[in-house]
Amino acid sequence: MRRSLCFLILLSSAVALRGQTPQSTPSQHPVKFFVYERGRGLGWQWYKAPPDNIYGYGESLLRFGLSQTVARWDWRLEITQATILDAPNTAVSPSTAQGQLGLGGSYYVGNGNNSYPAAAFLKQGFVRYGFDGDKNIRLGRFEFFEGLETKPKNPTLAWLQPNRVAQRLVGNFGFTNAQRSFDGIDAHYGQGTWDVTAMAARSDQGVFNMNGNPELNVDMQYLAYTKSDWQERFLWRVFAIGYHDGRTGITKTDNRPLPVRQADHQNIRVGTYGGDFLTAIPAGPGQFDFVGWGALQNGQWGEQDHRAGAADIEGGYQLLHVASTPWLRGGWFRSSGDNNPSDNKHGTFFELLPTPRVYARFPFWNLMDLKDEFVQLIDRPKRQWELRSDLYWLQLTSGKDLWYQGGGAYDNKVFGFTGRPSGGFTSFASAADISSDWHATPHLDVGGYYSYAWGKSVAGGIYPQGRNAQLAFLELVYHWDTPLKH
Repeated sequence: MRRSLCFLILLSSAVALRGQTPQSTPSQHPVKFFVYERGRGLGWQWYKAPPDNIYGYGESLLRFGLSQTVARWDWRLEITQATILDAPNTAVSPSTAQGQLGLGGSYYVGNGNNSYPAAAFLKQGFVRYGFDGDKNIRLGRFEFFEGLETKPKNPTLAWLQPNRVAQRLVGNFGFTNAQRSFDGIDAHYGQGTWDVTAMAARSDQGVFNMNGNPELNVDMQYLAYTKSDWQERFLWRVFAIGYHDGRTGITKTDNRPLPVRQADHQNIRVGTYGGDFLTAIPAGPGQFDFVGWGALQNGQWGEQDHRAGAADIEGGYQLLHVASTPWLRGGWFRSSGDNNPSDNKHGTFFELLPTPRVYARFPFWNLMDLKDEFVQLIDRPKRQWELRSDLYWLQLTSGKDLWYQGGGAYDNKVFGFTGRPSGGFTSFASAADISSDWHATPHLDVGGYYSYAWGKSVAGGIYPQGRNAQLAFLELVYHWDTPLKH
């Protein structure tokens, strides 16, 4: 009853906000007030394990603040108030291998075993100066999304860029309630069809920890060149990322024995170098699309040498001259795993600081030590309503490595990625999902999601009592901004 009440409170508060439409007052350089509220109710059935793998909880994410543009300058000050309602205290198994039973357990443990964690913190606070053309420099605390350096005019590329390329390696972990920000500097230098983006920053706490204010001893540097060609039908990017984790007191997650990992207090320093392309080609009553992405890594994984890589190839066809423009797509992804836990080499592809749920919509996996074959269908019955369904066939690349989960560093107590033993298997799981996203009004979005996963040998070896899992949620998002009155 208590969980149902929390969920109803979230829904009713978001609907009530919808009715507020303050009037704005014109000004030459108005200070704008903005607010964003996301209420979400979730139900989990994790793979079967004690104490309890079936539970529900609620989330409230409130973001609000001020912004202004004056001549070449603009600034933004934003506060987040993040709350979890009734995180389960029974979703952490006493078995180390079984671990946290879904994200409800992650929220409970990540906030000091608290079922109702809440905190307010500075989400963004930056100033930016714009030069002539597409050139600017920003300093302060901000969100950063690699792969979103440009805004394609082609609607197909505009969907593919955020959904199939961006945030594979660096993002704000937007599905979580506290999310992620960076303290540092970034800059864009471009003109017309090309852009150069550079960024150097330190990651902040957040994600599963409701207090997102402190900095972590985790920093990164990013450089990318992006260009569009062929009348905005081809977009490509090359990039390089430097990553450093100086949290030497935290045990790393990899396939070495625990005593070896506990004795490794060396920093992680990883370089990632890669590129991607997107294209849309008219053909008959519709168009083909193709996506390619790849990256190689080197550096030091503590005391080990690090060498790894990953690649993704995708394609699809969309009908453009029917009412709902159905779009069928498929693809293949592979990232390297580590085949020998006893040598001095770390071969697991490292995902840095990503937003995992963009590519794992039922977030029980990420893109490390993974083979993913998938098919997806996107349809739009109305212009403001998108339906989507994905099918995944998942395997581990190496049976001597781990089943990895998570999206990177988020506090100074845990590594940020978790790993479960593969048991020598590579057959991991299959999953199917369906989602509905409706832009109901200019200020209100309504979303729903359901997924079912069939565990194979890897999942069954860890959870022999029940190798299937489910996730469902309903969310309401209210967003509004207005100039302040004088």
